[in-house]
Amino acid sequence: MTDDILHRVAQVIESRKNADPSSSYVASLHHKGLNKILEKVGEEAVETILAAKDAAHSGDAKDVIYETADLWFHSLVMLSALDLEPQAVLAELERRFGLSGHAEKAARSTT
Repeated sequence: MTDDILHRVAQVIESRKNADPSSSYVASLHHKGLNKILEKVGEEAVETILAAKDAAHSGDAKDVIYETADLWFHSLVMLSALDLEPQAVLAELERRFGLSGHAEKAARSTT
């Protein structure tokens, strides 16, 4: 996967942000406000966790992929609501690349 698909999805989300809420799911989420968007992110996170647990037992990863896509999508809607672009998240991941996870966590706790 490239960051191109994230950029394309983010562009579609941005273009639908102020559309008629009755004609666009994204617009309906934005119309309901940040709390509703955050509720959806939380719901999708829980569904992703449950799907991962099921996949660990069944060996079938189809649902975990599907739920992770939902989680990422709703996370992009959240970023849009905060006027942030996915590139900011990708830049943070790039910054962390090559760092030890322990070192990165320790650096966060000192700031």
